[in-house]
Amino acid sequence: MLNLHQLRLLRELAHRGTIAAVADALSYSPSAVSQQLSLLERNAGVPLLERSGRRVALTPAGANLVRHAEVILERLETARTELAEGREVAGPLRLGIYPSAARALASGLLISLRRAYPRLEPWVWEVDPADAPDALRAGQLDLALTHYYEYDYVHASGDGRPPPAEPGIRSRPVFTERMRLATPTDPALAPDLDQDPDPDPDEDPVRKWRHSPWILPTPGTLCHTSVTRLCEASGFQVGSWHRVDDYDTALGLVAAGAGVAVVPDLSAQNPPAGTALTPLPLRRRSEVAFRAAGPAAHPAVEAFIAALRDTLPTELATEPS
Repeated sequence: MLNLHQLRLLRELAHRGTIAAVADALSYSPSAVSQQLSLLERNAGVPLLERSGRRVALTPAGANLVRHAEVILERLETARTELAEGREVAGPLRLGIYPSAARALASGLLISLRRAYPRLEPWVWEVDPADAPDALRAGQLDLALTHYYEYDYVHASGDGRPPPAEPGIRSRPVFTERMRLATPTDPALAPDLDQDPDPDPDEDPVRKWRHSPWILPTPGTLCHTSVTRLCEASGFQVGSWHRVDDYDTALGLVAAGAGVAVVPDLSAQNPPAGTALTPLPLRRRSEVAFRAAGPAAHPAVEAFIAALRDTLPTELATEPS
C-alpha cells in the first residue's frame, strides 16, 4: 500500500532536487528520507529513482507517481478546507512574508488579526518569494505573501510577466506598488554621481544616472534581476558599489550621496531628507499564496487578506491595476 507520508517526500524530492534538500527542509536526516523513499519503491514494485553516486533522479514511473501525489495531496487539502468552513478561525497560522513587507506590515498584521480573531495564533516567518512555494507544499507555512515584478512594457528577456503557476499552489492578488528611482537632491553630497549640467526633462530617468554607482540588492534575487533588466532596457549595464537588501539602508545611502537605488512604494512612505523619488515603468505585484484547496479557500486566507488590507498604507492600491 502506498504511504501518504512517503508520497509527500517523493513530491518534495521532485521539487527540491536532492535528498539533502528534502531532509533539510523537513528536519529529517538524509538517511531517514532515503529509507522512506526505498520503502515507497518497494511498495510500488517498480524503480522510482535512478541513483548515480550521491545524486538521484526520478524515473518515468517516479515522475508519473508524483503527478498522482499532487492530485492526492490537493484533494486532502480540499477536505481540510471543507472541514474548516463555518468553524471559528483559531489556532496556529504560519505566515510567510517577504522581508520588505515584513518590516512595514508584520506588526500591524498581527494586531489586526488578533483583534478580529482572538483565538488565532499567527506566527511570522520572513521568507524570500522564491522559497515560499516549497515551504507551503512542505506544510512549513499556511500562507505566504509573495511578489513578482511587472514592466510597463514587454522586456526582451521575457521577464516581468506573471510567474508560471506552481504545482499545488494557488494565489490571490492583494496590492500593487509602483517602483521608484531614489536619487540624492544635494549635488554637494554626491560628487561622484553623474551630474548633467543641462538636463533634458524628457530624458529617460534611469539612463540619466548610467554613470553613477547603483545600490543593488544581492545578485541572484528577484529584486536584483528586476533592476538590472530595467537598466538594460535603458541601454546600459548597471554598475554597483554597494550590495544592500534592506530598502531603509539603501535610502539612507542615497541621501548620503553614495549612489542611486530602486525602491518600492511600501518602503518609500517616509524617505529621508535629501532624497528624490521618481516613478519608474516597473511595478511590484504582491499576492497571497496558499496550498490549493478546491474552489473555496481556507477561512484563514480571507482573514489574512482582510487584515493585510486593513494594515496597508492608504496610498497603495489594494487591487492590481
